Amino acid sequence: MALSQARVKRVAAVPVPREPLRNAPFPGEHPVLEAAVSALSQGEPILVFDSPTREGETDLVALSERMTPELVRTLRQQGGGLLCATLPEPIRALLELPYLADVLQETGTRHPLLPRMIPSTFRYDRRSAFGIPINHRDTFTGIPDRDRALTILRLGEFVRWAVELPAARAQERFAREFVTPGHVPLLYAAPDLLRERRGHTELTTALAEMGGLTPSLALCEMLSDDGGPLSPAAARKLAARRGWTFVEGREILEAWSQWSA
Repeated sequence: MALSQARVKRVAAVPVPREPLRNAPFPGEHPVLEAAVSALSQGEPILVFDSPTREGETDLVALSERMTPELVRTLRQQGGGLLCATLPEPIRALLELPYLADVLQETGTRHPLLPRMIPSTFRYDRRSAFGIPINHRDTFTGIPDRDRALTILRLGEFVRWAVELPAARAQERFAREFVTPGHVPLLYAAPDLLRERRGHTELTTALAEMGGLTPSLALCEMLSDDGGPLSPAAARKLAARRGWTFVEGREILEAWSQWSA
């Protein structure tokens, strides 16, 4: 009992977020994107719709560095899909983390079934962004709101400062903080972001980079009561009712094409 209580007490010590991050100006007039970045920096969720010609889905999005147990609860209750966290390419490359599909492919000599299960393409994209799933080492099972909040928060903090470390030190620190398998799947942003892939992972990473935020975000697909994707109209209504910012992927694409030129 004493050990269990000590564990709960340690996991409960989720750090209080620091002051809001400073935002960079967007090119041109993009009040919706500016509102979205401001909300993210203050620990509020936003809604991002990718495109009617892609998944046609809306994700509930929050900044990893502002994660709290209450925010995890909001994401899972108002979203309903899989809660993941994004990792930008420079950090993925620094850590030499593999895509999940590559891990399964490379184990084919011992487990020949696994490579046969990897699709050559997806109906909505040419490849998956899924990487390894992680837990922070100070979590218990990794699934309660406090556990996932701690994992995502510490991931965001790691992304912010790890780029300044040499690869060996960054990898050692990452292994000291996180374990795999875990309950927070990582999504790796494509190296060329929106020039290469236009999923929620790349859209939200581009938004964070343009806004001067640490580019690691928590994403959760939004589902309707019938189990299907929440329609854009319903997502807009929910955003208006809750006072959240609704962003369309085309708005991010337009700003990104100017910002990255």
